[in-house]
Amino acid sequence: MSHLKLFAATLRRHGFKLLEKQDIARRAFLHGQRYVSSGTSEPFLSGSNSNYVEEMYYAWLENPKSVHKSWDVFFRSANAGQTRDPHLPAQLEGKASFLQSHGLAPTPGKAEKVVEDHLAVQSLIRAYQIRGHHVAQLDPLGILDADLDSFIPSDLITTIDKLGFYGLHESDLDKVFQLPTTTFIGGNENSLSLREIIKRLEYTYCQHIGLEYMFINDVEQCQWIRQKFETPGVMKFTNEEKRTLLARLVRSMRFEDFLARKWSSEKRFGLEGCEVMIPALKTIIDKSSEMGIEYVIMGMPHRGRLNVLANVIRKELEQIFCQFDPKLEAADEGSGDVKYHLGMYHERINRVTNKKITLSLMANPSHLEAVDPVVQGKTKAEQFYRGDTAGKKIGFTTDPRMARSSPYPTDVARVVNAPIFHVNADDPEAVMYVCSVAAEWRNTFNKDVVVDLVCYRRRGHNEMDEPMFTQPLMYKQIHKQVPVLKKYADKLIADGTVTLQEFEEEIAKYDRICEEAYTRSKDNKILHIKHWLDSPWPGFFNMDGEPKSMSCPPTGISEELLTHIGNVASSVPVEDFKIHSGLSRILKARSEMTKNRVVDWALAEYMAFGSVLKEGIHVRLSGQDVERGTFSHRHHVLHDQEVDKRTCVPMNHLWEQQAPYTVCNSSLSEYGVLGFELGFAMASPNALVCWEAQFGDFHNTAQCIIDQFISSGQAKWVRHNGIVLLLPHGMEGMGPEHSSARPERFLQMSNDDSDAYPEFSEQFEVSQLYECNWIVVNCSTPANYFHVLRRQILLPFRKPLIVLTPKSLLRHPEAKSSFDEMVSGTTFQRVIPENGLAAQAPHEVKRVIFCTGKVYYDLVKERKNQDLEKQVAITRLEQISPFPFDLLKEELDKYPTADLVWCQEEHKNSGYYDYVKPRFRTIVNHTRPIWYVGREPAAAAATGNKNMHLVSLRRFLDTAFNLEAFEGKTF
Repeated sequence: MSHLKLFAATLRRHGFKLLEKQDIARRAFLHGQRYVSSGTSEPFLSGSNSNYVEEMYYAWLENPKSVHKSWDVFFRSANAGQTRDPHLPAQLEGKASFLQSHGLAPTPGKAEKVVEDHLAVQSLIRAYQIRGHHVAQLDPLGILDADLDSFIPSDLITTIDKLGFYGLHESDLDKVFQLPTTTFIGGNENSLSLREIIKRLEYTYCQHIGLEYMFINDVEQCQWIRQKFETPGVMKFTNEEKRTLLARLVRSMRFEDFLARKWSSEKRFGLEGCEVMIPALKTIIDKSSEMGIEYVIMGMPHRGRLNVLANVIRKELEQIFCQFDPKLEAADEGSGDVKYHLGMYHERINRVTNKKITLSLMANPSHLEAVDPVVQGKTKAEQFYRGDTAGKKIGFTTDPRMARSSPYPTDVARVVNAPIFHVNADDPEAVMYVCSVAAEWRNTFNKDVVVDLVCYRRRGHNEMDEPMFTQPLMYKQIHKQVPVLKKYADKLIADGTVTLQEFEEEIAKYDRICEEAYTRSKDNKILHIKHWLDSPWPGFFNMDGEPKSMSCPPTGISEELLTHIGNVASSVPVEDFKIHSGLSRILKARSEMTKNRVVDWALAEYMAFGSVLKEGIHVRLSGQDVERGTFSHRHHVLHDQEVDKRTCVPMNHLWEQQAPYTVCNSSLSEYGVLGFELGFAMASPNALVCWEAQFGDFHNTAQCIIDQFISSGQAKWVRHNGIVLLLPHGMEGMGPEHSSARPERFLQMSNDDSDAYPEFSEQFEVSQLYECNWIVVNCSTPANYFHVLRRQILLPFRKPLIVLTPKSLLRHPEAKSSFDEMVSGTTFQRVIPENGLAAQAPHEVKRVIFCTGKVYYDLVKERKNQDLEKQVAITRLEQISPFPFDLLKEELDKYPTADLVWCQEEHKNSGYYDYVKPRFRTIVNHTRPIWYVGREPAAAAATGNKNMHLVSLRRFLDTAFNLEAFEGKTF
């Protein structure tokens, strides 16, 4: 308490101003006026009420305007006719006698005590607001403290002796204190006894709800939460609301009981021990619908997913039950997934609000938190496409563990400042109230909120698990627990809200629904995964979910369009906008290229993006430093050099009627950002959504998103997705973390069969793309990069596109393309064959080198230096997967007597060789070897020593053009 005394002593001269700021004078008047008598005596000046008058008087002495006008009139009347005290300052003349006449002395000690006591009470109230959740009764089993240790904050009044911390004593418990404006525990009362203050604080902060919110910097938001939880009697439910809650609990619990009876030996990851989650989610949805939300997107782990599908999303019960049938045959739509990973999309009428609402539960792998950024990204996309800039129509909810990770700085700030509401799942009404407040918070402030539902798991990790092996004492306690449904039903029956007969009829009604659905489920013999789709694209596919065509139009565009985009890309379309001098040179170079009908990498990308924007396709690019480009080549966002934070995006000034272009730098969380962009790409097929890694090496921190969602999402969940991954890649002596996008990993996960020789047809290219799980390319020309981006959006279906993008080629003088390679009628080249001297006399060619990407330019330069342009042909593989069997067969047939070499700059145990070798061998029916030329196997992706890099480059280039290198060797 010494710190409060010291503070009070410091503020002695300013104590009354402090009281004034906290509005104590006004509150005291509102309380005191109920006791003011018209007679000559004022009984309210006795006892604890005298403290109020003393406070008001001291404040009035300091500044008469600081108190209510009624107090001012009262004190002026009381001092009328008094003579001046020569010991008082002139401004206090005649005022001190009032206190003296009522037995109150305006001594410095009393003034200090007033300030000190109010500081103490305010500190006590604040302590509960900050740390009350530490002692809240959140554990439904009663075996653990709220925060899993024995810590009890010393400033919470858990015992009488702790009053001493504030300089208070047991004798002060019945003393009445004015309440500050930072609490609502008084309700309509403006003052309470210390005993009642502590009682109400404990009721608010230390029962079955624990609140963490005082870290929020916004005073308005903190006050909103206090009002929602501190106001006495605020958590009251009507009988109808209680009956609805009971009915929802019945459905939640009887669904689990039904599954347990019918399939006792099946894994289902039931909700037993947390059945209240179902009415909790339904409350959130009801409140959200009431406040204008039209679309709710959900992400959750496998535990309780079937119950949510049945009782929240309203998936047909027979479609859930048939999943337990071991004889159920799968349709030809993919590999499928276990039933407790599947998602669902459903539009229905909310029964509480009678408004239409759309619900989407996202499919999720066993990596529980992985779906969080995906849900956020899909939500952001739905808001974007529906013009919901304020976030008032589209909402999301995820597993609480997921809400702490968000990909963008603005979102991170938002989530970090999210209030956390802990609530004991054994108190259904507390849960319902918290969920209602949480939904209202989300829709009022457009800020995240975390509802931590504290429950237990009645069974083990799954229904086959025996938790007593490792948690014997806990599960002895769990086995003693009375189910929450029985507890709540007994409570409502006891208070007359429902009768026992009504309760039993509700149970019988839902049991009958389950039995009837079970009977119907036996008629389902085939599982259609498309019935579990979480993100449908109405109108994009035909009624059977198939592409409307199996062709792709040419990806070239008119020269007029190319020139227009090039001119805009070379300009600043905003007046009085001062750009950096270095950027002026870049724009001038773009202008010269446009005039000369050539493009580099950055300009080709600009033209690809700009052309699809004209066609009404939204383009979104995100990643670290994407606005300017990691290698300072892109510059899609211009910054005014004289006006802070003034920017210009020329891409959004191409045409008056165009789709919007979004480009945004992201945080360093590849995991979160890639998941977010994947979710964004789910919302609509008519968007080109690209994520660029700062260096391709860094995508491995997002490996979970790549493996569980991008690579296998369509096979598991029939979910098409056209996301584009741009991964800077190339061996340039920059070290093992700035060289390799690990193409071997993407190729290993490609689903095409290396041993199956395909049948070729006119539709082979598109059919092959449709059957693959993703597309992997390494373009060697800006024009081909332009075409592959446009092809991505023009295909009649969507597949993820993995692009190994260059670094040094961004400014390589030879890495430029002519408009002739991009105009109408041109298209993406999966293979770029040799077109020089070697192609003119193929029977004289001694060696054909197949390669991909940047190494092509090293090979061409070395071939010229060794004067081998007639003897060695170099063919570029631009699309690596799916493997272009048809075009490569033509190349192999063209050079029947030549050595076949695969050359790569990567180490042998990485890169492409292990993928291409068996496929080349399949084409030639294992009659010709495909020799390897490149760096030796290594544990690290690349060296960081420049000399070692150049030595290894020289070594494999020498081997590539040594026409006798493989003589006498066995393949």
